Amino acid sequence: MTRTIVASATKEIIIGFDQPFCVIGERINPTGRKKLAAEMIEGNFDTVIKDALEQVAAGATMLDVNAGVTSVNPNETEPALLVKTLEIVQGLVDVPLSIDSSVTAAIEAALKVAKGRPLVNSVTGEEEKLEAILPLCAKYNVPVVAISNDETGISMDPDVRFAVAKKIVERAMDYGIKPEDVVVDPLVMPIGALGDAGRQVFALLHRLRNELKVNTTCGLSNISFGLPHRHGINAGFIPMVIGAGMTSAIMNPCRPQEMEAVRAANVLNGTDPNCGNWIMTYRDHKPAEAGAASTTPPAAASGRRGGRAARAGAGAATE
Repeated sequence: MTRTIVASATKEIIIGFDQPFCVIGERINPTGRKKLAAEMIEGNFDTVIKDALEQVAAGATMLDVNAGVTSVNPNETEPALLVKTLEIVQGLVDVPLSIDSSVTAAIEAALKVAKGRPLVNSVTGEEEKLEAILPLCAKYNVPVVAISNDETGISMDPDVRFAVAKKIVERAMDYGIKPEDVVVDPLVMPIGALGDAGRQVFALLHRLRNELKVNTTCGLSNISFGLPHRHGINAGFIPMVIGAGMTSAIMNPCRPQEMEAVRAANVLNGTDPNCGNWIMTYRDHKPAEAGAASTTPPAAASGRRGGRAARAGAGAATE
């Protein structure tokens, strides 16, 4: 069974098909967040601290840390800022971290100060990136996210994206990086722009799990980009990608609807033994407080369901 081990200074996490879904908190990322970017440039990390603590409290398994605040001279500015951000975050929380940057120098600088065994996010199938990032991952013995695009861009053909993923896995092996240390991002397209984006990902996940036997991740909210009520789409997408074989996602754990979907999928997938985490999280939950009050007395409703189950057998369990 494929197991990707990541760790902080004090805590080890396993990403795997037989493990609870790994939620990688996305909030420490200034991309698209002008206020956060401005704060980080000024040396103000109040929002970073707030986001780190809130995401872990909400149930994040890991945290993604990105400091790409500007496209101007990133090779000069990003390494120091990423190191500073990483040091602050790993001093606050005990969960493993994902070092997120497109700047090789920033990744290397962060790896020098990172505690435990972080995840490197990311490498693509571009030759320049493969030759820059894979030796670093081998040197520091850390796993890496492999994004399924190359010099030709992002293909709309899922077979091409699979071929790019396979190429990265094989090249990683040339550097002594085992397949379990490559976490493939099959690239989730917006369903509002590409109607079969969901089916593409589900098919890719089956192949990545069964043929390459690798763990997987994605930017979860990409699926709902451009649509209204995005959280509803995201929450529906979560159990479907988990069922198809995805083992982690970069997402916002502070959205209760989406975290509830993750926890429910863990229960139904058998990775929450005895429903322990579900019970601990929701045992005091009151449906009426969530706007789901029922006018049917619980005992009566239970009795009707029980009677139908007795007559219909296992089929009633799908209601």
